[in-house]
Amino acid sequence: MTTVTAPGISTTASTLRRLYFVRFAFAIVWALVMFTTAEHLGPLAATLLVLYPLFDVAAAVIDARASRATGSPNLLYVNVAVSLLAAVGLAFAGASGIPAVLRVWGAWAVVAGLVQLIVAVNRRAMGGQWPMIISGGISVLAGGSFIAAASSDNPVLTNAIGYAIPGAIFFLISAIRLGRAAKAN
Repeated sequence: MTTVTAPGISTTASTLRRLYFVRFAFAIVWALVMFTTAEHLGPLAATLLVLYPLFDVAAAVIDARASRATGSPNLLYVNVAVSLLAAVGLAFAGASGIPAVLRVWGAWAVVAGLVQLIVAVNRRAMGGQWPMIISGGISVLAGGSFIAAASSDNPVLTNAIGYAIPGAIFFLISAIRLGRAAKAN
């Protein structure tokens, strides 16, 4: 794959690379902790569910700041708003039970996945974006499955763990692939 070495690309790629490594680590740790508590929607699980989109907000803000040199960060600001709404929605949904949580989580996964997909398609020239494109598409599909699972006889939170781990792996792959663009001058 050829990477474009325009001014700003290597700086943006370097920032995204570091951010993606952090997102990988966060998602893995989050999934491991969530695994210990996902059987019931207790205070720890509810807190973790709100924390995940809040972390996404912080990551989108960092991404938007880094992306100003290479393009419009407007979709990343959409992601900030959507993730903030998801965090608030999850805080309220936690009081209503697992089905409500899955519906909010699913809606967030669909919209955030679409944003991720579009942003990654627009960044193809930077390199390292195919994992993000795939991840965005999977997020949309997973979001639909969370919404559908909310209506099942015995909805469970463990699906959220299954959402975080593949996302973490895609961030890791993209971070590794961004190494070439980050080193270009």
